[in-house]
Amino acid sequence: MISNTVRLRTMLRQLSMSRRWKLAIAVVLLVPVLVFAAGTAVIYHLLGRQYASSFVRGALLGMQARPLTNRKFEATPARIERGAYLVSVARCFGCHSETDRETDLPLPGTVGAGTTRELAMRIVYPNITPDAEAGAGTWTDDMLARAIREGVGHDGRPLVPIMPYEKFRYISDEDVASIVVYLRSISPVRNALPNMTLPLPFKLVAKGFPRSLRSPVPSPDWSDPVKRGEYLAHLANCDNCHDATDRGGRRLPYAGGQMISDKGNKKAAAANITPDPSGISYYDEALFTQVMRTGHVGARELAAAMPWRYFRNFTDDDLKSIFAYLKTFKPIKHRVDNTEPPTYCRVCGERHGGGELN
Repeated sequence: MISNTVRLRTMLRQLSMSRRWKLAIAVVLLVPVLVFAAGTAVIYHLLGRQYASSFVRGALLGMQARPLTNRKFEATPARIERGAYLVSVARCFGCHSETDRETDLPLPGTVGAGTTRELAMRIVYPNITPDAEAGAGTWTDDMLARAIREGVGHDGRPLVPIMPYEKFRYISDEDVASIVVYLRSISPVRNALPNMTLPLPFKLVAKGFPRSLRSPVPSPDWSDPVKRGEYLAHLANCDNCHDATDRGGRRLPYAGGQMISDKGNKKAAAANITPDPSGISYYDEALFTQVMRTGHVGARELAAAMPWRYFRNFTDDDLKSIFAYLKTFKPIKHRVDNTEPPTYCRVCGERHGGGELN
């Protein structure tokens, strides 16, 4: 009887220990899942659906990065000229240089030499001059091309998506060759900068953004103004500022309302540039070109965050093509007026000038 009681107690202790081990294992397995879910929710709340999706991809799948090739782009005068034009209108040096606080144009002696800026975190814009020690002088042509269009750095790190490589992936093979050739031609500047470091959640977000290009990227049909304008609008990254989302997270193309900070941290709402009466339905080619050239709509000056000093370098034909492309979008009624105080907008969920009028 005593022997049976001892055996029963032993069995109960073993069963209790087994349950505790199972519970411990369950907790160990569950905690990372809960942390991952919480991280996804926080990133979704702070940065939106796209960044949350990238966090999931980066954490579960890692980064997409194709192997580098040994391709070399031939330097020709035509490519250097074309590359200078593309780099200008794409505002490459607006980020990769020290810039004037008023005009946002590169300061002499710093063109392409990189800089650091304090935004939500410390952002390092690398030196892309052909300096061999501090810049891109030792990078191969394909390292530069892959960084520009696919978001993978010369050393294999994912680039922060503040670099608009998702838009630049539409740049044709010939145009990216022209950009690389031009960057090789600018004056080298020895400006050593640290590598950018990211907190762990943002490292995983960054890993989820790069996408490899594994097939040729052709030039658009330059004879079609709309296709030409679409290509150039991607290059200028227009939708990055002028897109809005409704309160359900759905895209409102070029409907404006997004609050943008200039380098003096003064905020202004991006304009609605759809062909709606609350947007730019009254624009014609001539007015659009004038606005891009002068930074004024009549007597009204554009907000400082609008980089018209770069966009004024577009040719007339290219500006007309961008305007033709903008006219293809659905008109969206969304009043945005920076002369009014910021109020809540029921269309986009932002607080911007004229928001309460929507």
